[in-house]
Amino acid sequence: MKVILVQAPGGVNQLSIGEYETPKPAPHEILVKVHATAVNRADILQREGKYPPPKGASPILGLEMSGEVAETGEAVEKWKKGDSVFGLLPGGGYAEYVAIHEDMALPVPNNLSMEEAAAIPEVFMTAFQAINWLGKLQAGERILIHAGASGVGTAAIQLAKEMHASDIIVTASSGKHAACRELGAHYAIDYKNQDFREEIKKITDGEGVDVIIDFIAAPYFERNISVLRTDGRMVMLALLGGTHLEQFNLGNLLRKRLQIMASTLRSRSRDYQISLTQTFAEFALPRFQDGRLRPVIDQVMDWQEVKSAHQRMESNQNIGKIVLKIS
Repeated sequence: MKVILVQAPGGVNQLSIGEYETPKPAPHEILVKVHATAVNRADILQREGKYPPPKGASPILGLEMSGEVAETGEAVEKWKKGDSVFGLLPGGGYAEYVAIHEDMALPVPNNLSMEEAAAIPEVFMTAFQAINWLGKLQAGERILIHAGASGVGTAAIQLAKEMHASDIIVTASSGKHAACRELGAHYAIDYKNQDFREEIKKITDGEGVDVIIDFIAAPYFERNISVLRTDGRMVMLALLGGTHLEQFNLGNLLRKRLQIMASTLRSRSRDYQISLTQTFAEFALPRFQDGRLRPVIDQVMDWQEVKSAHQRMESNQNIGKIVLKIS
């Protein structure tokens, strides 16, 4: 089968289309002919040699896909050849075929295209895990979502709205504020020209927020802690701004009884990912079907344009997902 290969760790010029062995489905797996996949920050980090796949996972890039069942393992009961499915992967999405456990695959809603379905799994399940399972957002609480116009950010805004957050506050560059508000954000802060700590104090009359979804890490850490309310929760999903704090007063954590969590999804066990997939499906599939939730697509590109797709994400030009159509 054809796949997108990384010739050696490095820049986008290391990406090329080549040949790779077609996977054979295990007894409880289905083999999917991939119609579309999507670009994630993890793909860029893996391409650079900074984020290796977990043990046993495909070395091919791609953490999500949509497509058609081409073959079923001997013990599969849920799916048959020709079914349209989408799902989360530990790797292998940048390919013509991929194998996935039958319980990790979900039916493509009949009102969504294959490209739209491919834009769902990684960002929506990451956001759902962060907001619902870890952050435990409750109706009437306030949430701060950093990188609000990113793939995970656009999903998180919609999920927070469906969970009835009282105030949804995002940080994003000014040109992306309208898109965030359209999805349900009540307030958008220009992180390039405004101090989000001061803005949140104004918005909340000094009370702060209950939940923070963060990707930036070290440069935002102290300010994040300062805007969390008593018993607040912060979920860290990435370390895009840096990993080391020079100095920090831990007293604020104790005084406000704060919970600081960090999570990646790719390295979780299969059982965890299956449980998350099924819980997410119960919550989200009806909402995708009736339009309350929708994948936000920045661009659909042919997978032969993968270099341009990676460059677009690296330069933070995208609002939502960059989808690759497998031609």
